[in-house]
Amino acid sequence: MAGAVGVGVAVLGLIFFAVVRYRKNGEELPRQVRYNLPIEVLYTVVPFVIIAVLFFYTAVGENKINKLTKKPDVTIGVVGFQWNWQFNYVDAKVQVTGNPAQGQRAQLVLPVHKKIRFVETSPDVIHSFWVPKFLFKRDVVPGRINQFELTVNTEGTYVGRCAELCGEKHDRMNFTVKVVSDAQYADYIAQLKKDPNAAPNKLSAAIPTGSD
Repeated sequence: MAGAVGVGVAVLGLIFFAVVRYRKNGEELPRQVRYNLPIEVLYTVVPFVIIAVLFFYTAVGENKINKLTKKPDVTIGVVGFQWNWQFNYVDAKVQVTGNPAQGQRAQLVLPVHKKIRFVETSPDVIHSFWVPKFLFKRDVVPGRINQFELTVNTEGTYVGRCAELCGEKHDRMNFTVKVVSDAQYADYIAQLKKDPNAAPNKLSAAIPTGSD
């Protein structure tokens, strides 16, 4: 806030300075700079160069972020729905579905130091899978499969949210991500396989079983 006020005061100060200092004085015209070729070339070429450089680094960064490996360690199907999330452990053929009406927030458990592929879709409206601590966000779009990969290198519990206003109960679209050791992850999957509620269901069918 203080920074915005400072910028605003500086801009207004410069505007008032220009109004007072360079106000019209008599009928004498100021020096004209129209059709000044060097200046026109300067304000055409410099912005073009700046935009070209920024575009190059943006393209390189996006390609790196969106690159998919041939064989990720774990594949997670993400289904955003009104009003929570379902996380499908594709390789293990089990899933976890949140039910905020019953106080059940979806929890996604991931192994640490592993390449995780997320395969996302939605059966209703646009949602957005966002874990602030991961510095990554990706929209979950109906009728479309979005994919990305990341590796989490620190064990812990992280808050996840929907970053897209998806309707009346958008505030229920929270979830938890728990990053654990390989042994803890294996135990968790084994427990899920014993839970009849973790069997694939109608929502799970939206996630392809294998996709590159």
